[in-house]
Amino acid sequence: MIGVPHVHHRATDSTNERAKDLAQSGAPHGTLVTAGEQGAGRGRQGRQWSAPPGAAVLMSLVLRELDESADLLPLAAAVAVCEAVEAQTPVECLVKWPNDVWAQGRKLAGILIEGRPQEGWAVLGIGLNVSTSAFPADLARIATSLALSAPSGPPPPVTAVLAGLLERLERRLPAPADETLAAWRERDALHGHAVRWADGQGTAAGIDETGALLVRTGSGTHALQAGEVHLQRR
Repeated sequence: MIGVPHVHHRATDSTNERAKDLAQSGAPHGTLVTAGEQGAGRGRQGRQWSAPPGAAVLMSLVLRELDESADLLPLAAAVAVCEAVEAQTPVECLVKWPNDVWAQGRKLAGILIEGRPQEGWAVLGIGLNVSTSAFPADLARIATSLALSAPSGPPPPVTAVLAGLLERLERRLPAPADETLAAWRERDALHGHAVRWADGQGTAAGIDETGALLVRTGSGTHALQAGEVHLQRR
């Protein structure tokens, strides 16, 4: 069962770090670590993930029942976040490959998966901005929250958003690969847009069966397995 046992910290360095410690000590599949505040939370590419105390869902799950669909965990988790948000708020979500959740063109949630496949476990970390009303200067143009994205009314409490997210993760994480890919493709924020990455630029053309991003360029279609991809602003 996803979310049991549940370890909550009023404040910690990183829920992913605490969950990895528990995984290495034998914590069972579904063990949940949450925090009201993080001092060293991080996202992909080593970026810091910060949020005011009590203003965001800060969670990590220990996952042990991994199979051949484990490579699609980032995609499945992103879809679950979108579904959880849309079930409780009027906010519409898209996913920027591979797993940044966007609302109104800004980052609402981030996902970071770490682990030791050789030992049969992974940790799924999710940060979802709920009631954050202001961001540091370097994030103000690219980040958002449920409070800022909803057209009217306050967002649900963090506890309610967490409960809804766990419910969606319970459904999505074990889903067959074809269901995950289809659901993700319906929310693809990059499809048809000009994009650039470290080694080139082109037009995003969806994802393949492994979850790699397909990009059309003058020399053909390329599959990007990992890395940072940016929209080409016009």
